[in-house]
Amino acid sequence: MPRVRASLVNLALLVAITVATVAATFCAPGFVAKDDAVHGRGPLPVSAETVKIKVAAGASGEGIARQMERAGVISDAGLFTTISGLMGLQSKLAAGEYEFSRGVPVVEAIRRLRTGVTVPAVTVTIPEGKRLEEVAAIFERLGMFTAADFIAAAQAADYTQPFLQQRPAGATLDGYLFPDTYFFEKKATARDVVQRLLTTFDERFTEELRAAAKAQGLELHQAVTIAAIVEREAQVAEERPIIAAVYLNRIKVGMPLQADPTVQYALSADPKSVESYGWWKRDLTLDDLKAPSPYNTYQNAGLPPGPIASPGLAALRAVAHPAAVKHLYFVAKGDGSHAFADTLDEHNRNVARYQR
Repeated sequence: MPRVRASLVNLALLVAITVATVAATFCAPGFVAKDDAVHGRGPLPVSAETVKIKVAAGASGEGIARQMERAGVISDAGLFTTISGLMGLQSKLAAGEYEFSRGVPVVEAIRRLRTGVTVPAVTVTIPEGKRLEEVAAIFERLGMFTAADFIAAAQAADYTQPFLQQRPAGATLDGYLFPDTYFFEKKATARDVVQRLLTTFDERFTEELRAAAKAQGLELHQAVTIAAIVEREAQVAEERPIIAAVYLNRIKVGMPLQADPTVQYALSADPKSVESYGWWKRDLTLDDLKAPSPYNTYQNAGLPPGPIASPGLAALRAVAHPAAVKHLYFVAKGDGSHAFADTLDEHNRNVARYQR
């Protein structure tokens, strides 16, 4: 290959890799840029002082970038222009009158302009598979309000979303506090936040998914209950539909679910257990599997009373569209994946192989 042509190919590859890297980073759930030092210009010191920026309708990304750099909001207009251009957002930044703190990281500024969050906001990432108390602790760490305030707001009985009416009396909002990355106004109350999480669940668990779950013989609350177990069990994304199928198959043949995460949830009712092992005791004993609780699916047939945590969209999809398999058993291999089996004999061989 001629040298010039090879150089062009290498350049094209470099550009492609750069675009892919920026895209993956920017779009990653929970990604929050800390500063711009790696981009050549040192970050501006983050300040409590705020600056108002008016973004006119139709303004270019480059013009907005220069405007924000002049006002001291961001440190590098060129970086802003490059990233927003690579992401195809130059013409998709929402008009409005924004209030920014000085020294905002470029990526965070773009995300706010992309979603139209005009006032100073707190970026909050709620991971999949967290229970109510863990979600509450996230907001307390960010200084928005106390965990106790959040739990109290989540225990209010006057939320009006129709999907909540399927829950049994006294059920918590576990399962419905949708995991995602959010922007919240700094003055948002715990009730504001709970309402937003419930609204997001309602939007993301679409009518199509609800209909697909219904086709599996599941009401919405039942589907979310199974999805929460799948979320806690699955460590490999590709296994979610298979694990969902195992639990649905067990229900069909009248087998107990025998799901370890439900036992972990049952044990958390004991404050001493939480103090010693956290919310999710990792290594369960035979005595643990006998714990008296309606959530213990080793001791009780059928589903537990409700979700044990908030499943993400992938787990909800897995329950709505489970794998077409006849598996009834699975055992951890020790690397995050599982060995699946249709029969007890096959399962026992897997246990002997992987649980030595």
